Amino acid sequence: MSRISQFAPTVTELRAAGDRIERHRHDEHQLVYVSTGVIAVSTSAGRWVASAERAVWLPAGTWHAHRFYGASAFHAVGFAIGDAPLADREPTVVAVSPLLRELLVACTDETLPAPEARRIRAVLRDQLRRTRQEPIMLPAATDSRLAAACELVTADLETPWPLAALAARVGAGERTLSRLFREEFGMTYPQWRTRVRVFEAMVLLSGGATVTETAHRCGWSTTSSFIDTFQRSMGRTPGAYRVASSVSADYLPRSNLR
Repeated sequence: MSRISQFAPTVTELRAAGDRIERHRHDEHQLVYVSTGVIAVSTSAGRWVASAERAVWLPAGTWHAHRFYGASAFHAVGFAIGDAPLADREPTVVAVSPLLRELLVACTDETLPAPEARRIRAVLRDQLRRTRQEPIMLPAATDSRLAAACELVTADLETPWPLAALAARVGAGERTLSRLFREEFGMTYPQWRTRVRVFEAMVLLSGGATVTETAHRCGWSTTSSFIDTFQRSMGRTPGAYRVASSVSADYLPRSNLR
């Protein structure tokens, strides 16, 4: 059920694997982040998958829903309309440095005295203004043929769909479908499919799947090719990502966990 809230809350919550936050929006801006686990953020524009290295900026008025993969420590920071540290009017992903991570965790600690919380939030805003943005998302298709093609691929990543076969299946010419990928997504079909597989790998690894199992289920012919692609995309090996995604959140303030 969709809902609207006036304020974007600043909270920390522990979320179990499979938990969902249903579609809603705020009249304020919000930054959402998981210090452990993986979060998938869905909007009308597309889908973002983020873990401890990235956070998702949601401008005021953006309808969005969340799903958590793996046990997740979820942090949300609300910003008033006149206090936005980012100028973006569309959802975007921002890189999270070690300092920014600690600021996000501290900022959502409800036990902090108000003066300390204000100082931490001021530093957080400064860091967000200088952080780099990363165009890591799965855009939503508007053309029905492209949407059908995307659904076929994502439903079975183990099957390597050639573009020609995919085009024939959805009733489009190969050139037409190739053009749709470039025009709507800004990437080629192979680039899009690689991104889908990396996103699914993030989900599987955070749920405890082995590197070899993940490589197979996401359609890589060899584990080594999966490791190479994942590391180039995410900046760390799948094994390191798997460990980081499952790090305990016991250090978080207990009064904040819901």
